This record gives sequence, C-alpha cells and structure tokens, in this order.
Amino acid sequence: MESLYQDRYWTSSDGLTLHYRDYAGPAADDGNGARPPIVCMHGLTRNARDFEGLAEHLAATHRVIVPEMRGRGMSDHAPDSASYSPPTYVADVEKLLGEEGIERFIAIGTSMGGLMTMMMASKDASRIAAALLNDIGPEIDPSGLERIGGYVGQQRSYPTWMHAARSMQSVHSVAFPDYDLDQWLAMAKRTMVVSQNGRISYDYDMAIAEPFSEPGNAAPPDLWPAFEALSGVPMVLVRGELSDLLSEETVSKMAAKHSAMTSVTVPRVGHAPTLDEPEARAAIDALLGQVG
Repeated sequence: MESLYQDRYWTSSDGLTLHYRDYAGPAADDGNGARPPIVCMHGLTRNARDFEGLAEHLAATHRVIVPEMRGRGMSDHAPDSASYSPPTYVADVEKLLGEEGIERFIAIGTSMGGLMTMMMASKDASRIAAALLNDIGPEIDPSGLERIGGYVGQQRSYPTWMHAARSMQSVHSVAFPDYDLDQWLAMAKRTMVVSQNGRISYDYDMAIAEPFSEPGNAAPPDLWPAFEALSGVPMVLVRGELSDLLSEETVSKMAAKHSAMTSVTVPRVGHAPTLDEPEARAAIDALLGQVG
C-alpha cells in the first residue's frame, strides 16, 4: 500500500537533523493556498505515529505536517539534554515553518504539543487559523505531572510486542480502562520501536527525563496570557473524562476567557485522547469547517 506521506527533514539552529511526516493533501493545497496546512504536535514521550489515523483523515482536505521533536522518533537526539524543553521545541518548529514558507496554519497539539501551540500564539496568534488543544491547558494538575515523572526516562525493553503491550497496560490502564489487547498492541507500536539489538524499546531519548523535573520545564509558568492570545482564534478543547492533567475547573476557566471555544469530553479516557475517538473527530471536522 502506497504511503500517504513523505518522510522529510529539516535542520535545527543547533545543527540537529529533525524529521517530519508530510502528508501532501489535495493537489491544489501546497501549504500556501486557500486551505492552511495543519501542523500536528505530539506529547512528551510520543512521535509522529501518534497522529497516523488522524493525519490520514485530514489529508483528504489539507496538507498535514507532523514534526517529531528532537530526541523522538527519527529526529536526532540532542547532545545537550538541557535543550529538551518547550521553548527549544517551539524554535525548532518555527524554523521548519519558515523553511516551508508557511505563514498561516492550523495547530493541533496534544499535551506538550498544546503547550507549544499556546507559546506560538503568544508570539503571533494571527498566523494560527484554528487550534485544537488536546487534554492540556494553561494550568496543569500536579498529580498528572507526578504520574508522568514516574515513568518517563525509564530504560525498559521487551522481547516481544506482547510483552510491550502488557507493560503499556500496566502503566496506562487507569487512563484507558476499556482498552482491549489489540488497542494496547497498537499503543505499544505507536510508542516503541524495535532497537538494533532486536528488543523493543521506547522511541525517545531517555535523557528527556533529565530536565523534565526542573521548575518551568515540564510546564512553562503562567501560560494564561499565552492562552488568552488565542481568544480570537477558532478553537476546540478536547479533554479525557478521566484526565489527571486537565481539570474540569481549568476547562471552566478557559471557557470563561475564550467564549467561542468548543469543549469536548471523551468518555472513559484519561490523558490523552488519541483524537481518533468519534467525539474528537467530529469536533475537529467542525473546526476545519469554520476555516475552510
């Protein structure tokens, strides 16, 4: 089966070779046409495969760019772990957009990718045609950060995909209580890769854990002004019903500051929805309908 995307690369300001998937979309949509391209930004330990189902859906009408942040997937690992921080990831993506000549785009950000979306809006929200924040907001529940800190950066590997899937289940079953074995296998294959020694391991540089616990790195302080910069931008907020990162109280505060924001709750799911759920997919399609 022919792939719907091309593997492409760009170079960061500090010389890293970074990878992105480029779904061309309709022939008339070159990234500068009537429909702005969509930029999908993944979470802390994830990669471009997280958006595979959604990107294939969106590519029917839009060009879709899915960058892999430094230290993830097919992107280079950074020699200095201190560069594993949201401001650096934003700078990397900004360089990609500049090289592609993309002046206006639709942002879809899951978790860390949502933080990046808000940070990009704080610089110039006028170029963001629409935005989707997936289970993230300007306030982050400390319990969720503590949970993530409990597993990120642990160098684990597995002899088979079945072992990998069972491990994913043991770590994330609270967030996905209804998942069956096929879904845990799919999650494992989105998150892990067969390493050179034949064992299955997580597809990110374990060094991303080093700066994660430092104040202001996992979640930049006072993101409310950055969120408020999106007040004139069509936006959807997706929250997992069982989320321990985005509270219902924060969702209410966000709605008060962004009257046109649509909020969608995905039932029986924690952090973070895959965006393949019917509720999320319908909200995304409706959002794109506002942009054209």
